[in-house]
Amino acid sequence: MVKHSYIGKTFEETKNKAVLDLQETEENLIITMKEEIKSLFSKKVEIEVIEKREVKDYIKSLLKQLLYDMGFQAEIEVQMTHDIPTYRIYSNHDALLIGKNGKNLNALTFLIKQILQKEIHYNYRFFLDVSDYKEKNDKHLEMLARKIAKEVKETKIEVKLDSMNSYERRIVHNALSNNKYVYTESVGEEPNRAVVIKPKED
Repeated sequence: MVKHSYIGKTFEETKNKAVLDLQETEENLIITMKEEIKSLFSKKVEIEVIEKREVKDYIKSLLKQLLYDMGFQAEIEVQMTHDIPTYRIYSNHDALLIGKNGKNLNALTFLIKQILQKEIHYNYRFFLDVSDYKEKNDKHLEMLARKIAKEVKETKIEVKLDSMNSYERRIVHNALSNNKYVYTESVGEEPNRAVVIKPKED
């Protein structure tokens, strides 16, 4: 993963220099301020620029190395959805890699996020999946949310779901965001934060 450094008089001028030099749109670049260089008569800024496609490739190679070090034989496919990559892993031990309720997969995702944050100082969005575990789990959550929303609509009694991580809670919130009869709220503290489905006032 190549990190480019640029120095200029202002952040805007330096950013434009990077965009022109790399022949990329600003949306395809990760631009972070490294430091302000001050002297007696002038001030300059230094920025670090990374192309997002390089980050995408870096995650794949990092993932491959981590899986190899953990003893997994794995193939990785990358699928882009709305500019967010999903890394779909096909391994010789899918169940072990997923773990109970996706615990191992979530831990692997967290590890890569921590490494990325340290490397690029930017919250780069991506998803990991093993075969189609997460895809199936997402659909199951959506179906569960709609089923319980229907019960809440009929009984007018709110229902608190089991504790979920932030990704799973977002699935539920999104599934019911346009529902005319119920709304959702997150309650509690991590790691026991949960979604409550509540009836709307008539």
